[in-house]
Amino acid sequence: MLLLAMFGSPRKDGNTDLMMESFLEGALSAADIELQKIYIRDLKISGCQACGYCDEHGVCVQQDDMQKVYPFFDTAERIVISSPIFFYGLSGQTKLLVDRSQAPYMRKYKRKAEGQAPFSPTDRKGFFLCAGATRGKRLFDCPVLTVRYFFYAIDVAYAGEVCFREIDEKGAIRRHPTGLEECKQAGAAFVSNEV
Repeated sequence: MLLLAMFGSPRKDGNTDLMMESFLEGALSAADIELQKIYIRDLKISGCQACGYCDEHGVCVQQDDMQKVYPFFDTAERIVISSPIFFYGLSGQTKLLVDRSQAPYMRKYKRKAEGQAPFSPTDRKGFFLCAGATRGKRLFDCPVLTVRYFFYAIDVAYAGEVCFREIDEKGAIRRHPTGLEECKQAGAAFVSNEV
């Protein structure tokens, strides 16, 4: 099983990076997986230009580091993405990647219209990890919805999320009484088909 882990924080070793590492520790302990890590902060990704090229061709016209990511959208059986919450949304780097998923989304519908079989394997699942500084009641509404539709675009079923409020300064998640352990357990359950 190929597990794609996409780290969406601009801050190296920040809270969502730590959450992701705990999640992966759980996943690796529970199943025989091939792990592919992508640090979005290290990629050079341009925003979607809304040019319509992918509507016709099913691929993005832009040649940047998304070309390294797209193949994993097609082959990973499990995908986990992490992001801190900025202004009730995903980090800017993560949102760029999500917006560029329009190309595989359009390819899916182009293939369907042409009577071709789906390109991606079936029974694929995705998971979301996030943390935000405030305690707002609706802090996670927008990012969770965005990630749900991102997974839908790339033919991945949304399996769940682990989100924490009032986690701000670097390393704060370590002081949460159950935070990293919850992530570890979620990772194990995710690859064991328990979620």
